[in-house]
Amino acid sequence: MDVKQSLAGRLIGPLFEAPKALAAYATIPATSRGRFHPEPESATRTCYQRDRDRIIHSTAFRRLKHKTQVFVQSEGDYYRTRLTHSLEVAQIARSVARVLALDEDLAEVLALAHDMGHTPFGHAGEEALNAATREFGGFDHNAHTLRLVTKLEHRYPDFDGLNLTWETLEGLVKHNGPLSKAGVAASLPGPIVSFNARWPLDLATWPGLEAQVAALADDIAYVNHDIDDGLRANLFALDDLVDAPLVGPHVIATRRQYGDIELGRLIGEIVRRLIGTLIGDLIGETQRRIARAHPASVADVRAQPDALAAFTAPMAREIVALKEFLFAHMYRHPRVVASMKAAQGAVTDLFGAFSGDPALLPPDWAAACGRPGDALTASVVRDYIAGMTDRYALQEHKRVFHTEISL
Repeated sequence: MDVKQSLAGRLIGPLFEAPKALAAYATIPATSRGRFHPEPESATRTCYQRDRDRIIHSTAFRRLKHKTQVFVQSEGDYYRTRLTHSLEVAQIARSVARVLALDEDLAEVLALAHDMGHTPFGHAGEEALNAATREFGGFDHNAHTLRLVTKLEHRYPDFDGLNLTWETLEGLVKHNGPLSKAGVAASLPGPIVSFNARWPLDLATWPGLEAQVAALADDIAYVNHDIDDGLRANLFALDDLVDAPLVGPHVIATRRQYGDIELGRLIGEIVRRLIGTLIGDLIGETQRRIARAHPASVADVRAQPDALAAFTAPMAREIVALKEFLFAHMYRHPRVVASMKAAQGAVTDLFGAFSGDPALLPPDWAAACGRPGDALTASVVRDYIAGMTDRYALQEHKRVFHTEISL
């Protein structure tokens, strides 16, 4: 037997484990509430696997590769984009779901889709588009994600949107928790109110555990990759992290163990340890809450007064403190702020130009508009700008204003 055969023989055991049966409190594919537009289900995939595949093949998902996470594209190709961030969230969500015997595919699709509604230029772009459209209902990226998957994606001849399952739509809308204590959604973003009137998403309840896990996986992913990106971009140094909440002890321990090693390896080890710490805390606390609540079904999960997936209280406080550190040292760094101010100006300019003169839009978008400046035109322009990648927004700004913005 050669070395490769011997190695393969040793690896087959631990690598190829039978999938776990889903827990009673998991979201079970066979009991899904179905799709808004009835259609035959796949013979080879569960309904949530099919949802995942539809997300991956969507136009909005592909555009995430050129949408800002923190750094605009001109900073370099190394840093995270909305797409790479979403992939990291999906990996963490799927891993946690597996340990908790949840539906991994549903956790994955919610993680992959959670940022699809973001504008170009990250939160700065969203703030600018929200301000520009305030008199027309404003802009909310979670609500826009729902609008994308239920209306704006045009891939199928029989319906608009992706026709995702009720559970996926519920998780996208409510991943951060109930939206209405009394079931009244009047103060919520228009796209959520409108769709909920057509197909109620039980806005007053918690979503299933898969959605709760995906939301917390988002926190784990972004604080860790922002540490990674911030260090590599020289926005702060390792010495700055020594006294930072949560990550400081990992910096000290890693330096003590490995000394003066290559920076990339040092950062990788620090981030690896921090991710492990956060995942361990999330799994442990969630298991304790499940044990106390004894949910016998996903309906029991939705009926809980509080989230079942959670960090411990001390860990949650540490995460908040770490986010505050990153806000001060990274998101408000002069280099980042300067780029984002210029980007916000581009978004504001584009909205004003397109809403004032819809003929500047591509013909199919212009045809959907009403009169210049009216609510219908504002809605169309808002959708058009929200769908842009960073570089396309800059190209459109140059086309309309004949000036080039440097970020």
